[in-house]
Amino acid sequence: MFTKINSAAVVGLECEPIIVETDISPTFQGFQIIGLPDMAIQEAKERIRTVWRNSDLTFPNGHRILVNLAPADVRKEGSAFDLPIAVGMLMAKEELDIDLSDSIFIGELALDGTLRHTTGILPLAIHAKERKYKKIFVPAVNVREASLIKEIDVYPVESFQQMIKHLKGESFIEKQEPQPISDLFETVEIEMDMAYVKGQEFVKRALEVAASGAHNILLNGPPGSGKTLLARSLPSILPQMTEDEAIEVTKIYSVAGLLPTDKPLITERPFRSPHHSASAVSLVGGGKFPKPGEISLSHRGVLFLDEFTEFPRMVLENLRQPLEDGVVTISRIQSTVSYPARFTLVASQNPCPCGYATDPGKNCICSPMSVANYQKKISGPMLDRIDLHVEVPRVEFEKLAKDSLAESSTDIRKRVEAARERQNQRFKDSSVITNSDMKNKEIKEFCKLDDASMELMRQAVQHMHLSARSYHRILKLSRTIADLDDSDDIKQIHVAEALQYRAKVG
Repeated sequence: MFTKINSAAVVGLECEPIIVETDISPTFQGFQIIGLPDMAIQEAKERIRTVWRNSDLTFPNGHRILVNLAPADVRKEGSAFDLPIAVGMLMAKEELDIDLSDSIFIGELALDGTLRHTTGILPLAIHAKERKYKKIFVPAVNVREASLIKEIDVYPVESFQQMIKHLKGESFIEKQEPQPISDLFETVEIEMDMAYVKGQEFVKRALEVAASGAHNILLNGPPGSGKTLLARSLPSILPQMTEDEAIEVTKIYSVAGLLPTDKPLITERPFRSPHHSASAVSLVGGGKFPKPGEISLSHRGVLFLDEFTEFPRMVLENLRQPLEDGVVTISRIQSTVSYPARFTLVASQNPCPCGYATDPGKNCICSPMSVANYQKKISGPMLDRIDLHVEVPRVEFEKLAKDSLAESSTDIRKRVEAARERQNQRFKDSSVITNSDMKNKEIKEFCKLDDASMELMRQAVQHMHLSARSYHRILKLSRTIADLDDSDDIKQIHVAEALQYRAKVG
């Protein structure tokens, strides 16, 4: 008998519809899976054979079992096709006449017939909704993730035996009620509070500006000045994610297999801190079957690159296009996939190999040549894409010994959220979310300067040898500073502050 079962394959963050076609005929013995399956899918033959035995079913030995994953020219990977293949074989062998055209099946089978946790369930559920399916059958351990999507009935499957009884009408699986996304947002206790960072008021202001407009920032200073602590405190002043942002980030973590089973939705902004020995593939993503890298896992959050100059130059150059476009495109012979990468880059570095070139309290032992070579490790185009360049000095003893706390992250976050709200209103009719996302069209419309501010910018371009990219980034930064100041217009004082944060060249 011939059957068709609906399933889907995750390609990047999107899904391709897959039809699992099964034919069992009494010609000659054999079990084949065709349609460009990978090794994990080929191994499904042995898993399913064992599952049938452990589910008290008689495997159709002596028959030819042919499973085709259509369309045949799309490469398939992973073990999520176990359940649809097993269901198709069951219907073909038992000759069950059931209309499953409105249903989609996803899940990996264990040898005892239970369903294991499967990656990519959230994008698969979104795909099922978009394709107008009415039902989706997923492993029970993934049901909370799938039930985030409304307007589709989600059925949690504990085991293949349970699936058999459901299909035969002996006992039915109860559908999972959808859970409101808003109920999953929790108040998280702040671990790294700005209140406990002694001194560094200028750097804190720069981080507040960076958080308000999602601007990239570079912290430069001697060892022990607090660069890492400041960077790790940045998430505490970022605004809470919106529901749409939470869904975006959760899709990435679901596909990457990093979504906790007890946490169906990522509600905190990501903070990723890869080691400087990380490869280009681990940073931007890739592999034979492409997966998201660190920059995509940092989407809508923070990517912290400590010891910035220790990263191989060619690895960092891979960040240039994602920093500009907010997306990373991975091209392979078989396919091309894109992952979102709209993150805030926070980089920290020492000013020289010994670290004390800018420290007035300690002598630098590096030669001018070694200092110059050290600073050349980061290319000019890369530095040009960083909006704020901030010196982090050594903290004086008097400030370290103070018992009083500084301004808390909660208070700073309120100002950041107010600035973000101004941006939300400004860009409500476009795809732009923050000031750093603005393209030339938005810059021309929302970053107009008065005569005094324009004259200041003219002098800055001449004396600081600013590129066209730097000029536009200063305009966007000025717009963010004006938003923090609750100002509709960009004033000279806002441009002056933005210019303080640019790297001095020439």
